[in-house]
Amino acid sequence: MKPQIDVAVLTNETGAHLGAYFSALKEIEAVKSVFLSDPGGKQTEFARKELGPKLSQVFPNAKTLFQKEKPELALVTMQASQAPAAIDLALEHGCHVFAEKPACLSVSQFAPLVQKAESKHLNLSLALANRTNPEIQYARTLISEGTLGKIYGVELQLLADQTRLTKPAYHESWYAHKDHAGGGFLSWLGIHWLDLSMYLTGASIAEVTGFTAQAGGQPIDVEDSAALAFRYDAGFLGTLTAGYYLNRGYQSMIKIWGSKGWLEMLPFEDRPLEWSVNHNGKRYRFEKSLEPRGYTPAVRKAVLAAAGESEPLLSSRESLRIIRTIYAFYDAARSGKTQSISAE
Repeated sequence: MKPQIDVAVLTNETGAHLGAYFSALKEIEAVKSVFLSDPGGKQTEFARKELGPKLSQVFPNAKTLFQKEKPELALVTMQASQAPAAIDLALEHGCHVFAEKPACLSVSQFAPLVQKAESKHLNLSLALANRTNPEIQYARTLISEGTLGKIYGVELQLLADQTRLTKPAYHESWYAHKDHAGGGFLSWLGIHWLDLSMYLTGASIAEVTGFTAQAGGQPIDVEDSAALAFRYDAGFLGTLTAGYYLNRGYQSMIKIWGSKGWLEMLPFEDRPLEWSVNHNGKRYRFEKSLEPRGYTPAVRKAVLAAAGESEPLLSSRESLRIIRTIYAFYDAARSGKTQSISAE
């Protein structure tokens, strides 16, 4: 019989992607029961509708939940300023954690959580779901097998709509305020592409510099535009252009060059992955299924890891690595000086 575990969802009125998370938990057979902590009760009706009989009980706060139940995994989704306390409580009760990014306002908040997780042999994983996408997995295999040879450089682009920033509801949301969100576009969306660049190449970003701006002039105090340059610990260089620039939708690119060829990914277009080898002028295209993708396979990975059946989506150290990278960039943009990123 395959193992099943209980999952706690720690959220509130600021929880993001709850529809995707509830749908995943309902579908995943390894999830036996779900316990919900929902102070204020704003998400309870939605949870009952989405989870059905899998929702075992609703609690007014996380402390009461852990006093009554012993889930193996806690899924934490709330604004960045509130997440560290919830993560700490889950770890204190021996619970693995799968957390919506950025899950903190600073490295100094997140690093002790990773230390606690490691001391208790638990995993703290950020929900960077793009890692599970089939074309990402295929590209990672191409690179790890040496198809591109020695990596020479990386170029990243991720753009989303400026339209969302023009709405009064957004101006009032936690996403628009640094003291609640930690940052803007980079910590909410750019974090995915920076993590993928390290995941794909097997190298960590060691130094970063760049600029932020508020291109759209909206009444928010986080960046809606960022330009980064960075050096990986393997010696090659990379760049990222990121921002809320569009009327709607997304534009993105991941391009990696090596001594034997290159690959290019345009995830929001009809060319999810193409590559060329030996500089022969021929292009090869990823023709396999693009499913499964999104939050369900990422949550499944976290559930199976908590059950001891799989590796986590991100290790605790990988989660800390991307947090260090994000906040080093903010330090660089603020100071005008290149920042080195600790490997510890």
